[in-house]
Amino acid sequence: MNAPDDLAETDLVVARARAAQKDYEANGSQQRYDRAALAAAWAIMEPERNRRLAELSVETTGLGNVPDKIMKNHRKTLGLMRDIAGQKTWGVISEDDATGITRIARAMGVIGAVVPSTNPAATPANNIINALKCGNSIVLSPSPKGVPACVALLDCVHREFQKIGEDCNLVQMIPGQGSKEKTQRLLETADLIVVTGSQNNVKRAYTSGTPALAVGAGNVTVIVDETCDLDAAAEKIRASKTFDNATSCSSENALIVVDAVYDDFVAAMARAGGAVVHNEARVVDALWPGGHLNRDVIAQDADRMLAALGITDDVPAGTEYIAVETTGIGPQHPLSGEKLSRVAALYRAAHFEDAVALAGRILAYQGAGHSVGLHTSVHDRAIVLGRAVPTCRVIVNQAHCFATGGAFNNGMPFSLSMGCGSWGGNSIDDNLHWRHFMQTTKIVREIPADEPDLEDIFGDYWDAAGR
Repeated sequence: MNAPDDLAETDLVVARARAAQKDYEANGSQQRYDRAALAAAWAIMEPERNRRLAELSVETTGLGNVPDKIMKNHRKTLGLMRDIAGQKTWGVISEDDATGITRIARAMGVIGAVVPSTNPAATPANNIINALKCGNSIVLSPSPKGVPACVALLDCVHREFQKIGEDCNLVQMIPGQGSKEKTQRLLETADLIVVTGSQNNVKRAYTSGTPALAVGAGNVTVIVDETCDLDAAAEKIRASKTFDNATSCSSENALIVVDAVYDDFVAAMARAGGAVVHNEARVVDALWPGGHLNRDVIAQDADRMLAALGITDDVPAGTEYIAVETTGIGPQHPLSGEKLSRVAALYRAAHFEDAVALAGRILAYQGAGHSVGLHTSVHDRAIVLGRAVPTCRVIVNQAHCFATGGAFNNGMPFSLSMGCGSWGGNSIDDNLHWRHFMQTTKIVREIPADEPDLEDIFGDYWDAAGR
């Protein structure tokens, strides 16, 4: 239990953030906002600090691996800085003579950000940069295991702020170890809540009474059809599935392979380091002992994952991930859900249409709204898939976890938080990005009247249906 003083301390942090934000906005400029965002970006991208944050993240959470976290910290931040470069977030940002509307950028205020242990540096850095770019202050609420990395990140940010004379109270965190009570107080007292991670936190955010940007669960399903380049697909799936030991919500969790190329794809997987496992029950028992995900498997290196599952001697040397053959979908078939490990479920589909139906059933169980993948050479199949299943993104012929959150070779905004629309119980269907951290004031001036005649609106309807 938290003493009343703990909640009072949270209130004090929010109060300091609110005072700092008011000054930041009142005495703001585009140059000031941009410089603060650059300072926060360099705080995590400077190579030595990046490595230290990556090492600390893995050491304290036990999740992921250092080289991939270094890459994630660098590329996600670099991509975000590319996205926000030149964007107007202060003062008058547009004037439209035709509508008579002038828009003025306005900050949200104090951002409360709940961040996961899977990305204890990259995700808060992304939120910090977006908040500062748009004139806000931010208070972070890390998971208990993510506290050390968050403390270190804020220290790096504050060191950069000292160089430019910026107020360190713009970027703070809830003091001490994380707790539900302190996080709840932040949810209730901030001006905007951003939540990535625990679906319990997502639900609490949406019921807190504070405007919230919270994202749904991932359970990425990827279709491999009979027209694709099998070796290219297998290599992209390997790269995505193994990156940072599958900590990403965008890692493949289910592979659906069309029957005509099933055996050939399994061979391509083997060449790319993926091993098919046929004993589903054995893997399920080891992956969910007592009904809970095995912590010795979650987000671990391949050798440790295989040992924890007891299958080291049953797969080829050099195996980087496993695909477990299954047909089941739903609560009684846990392989059909998110696994946060180098383990994927492997389904066989009779044909492409069957694969689409399977993907829809998997998403209906878990991961609705997030994203699906498709490896194909038939352009229109992505449209078919996108119209058939509940998803906000169809990633075509790409390594899924790299592409979903923005990549330098696609047009998605760089982000670590993917909105899942109404399917995932979310208020947004985009990647969370800078525009979500800003609101606008509209100056509305009179323009010449533009009132249509009834005939202009209803003429075609009357012709077809009568009056």
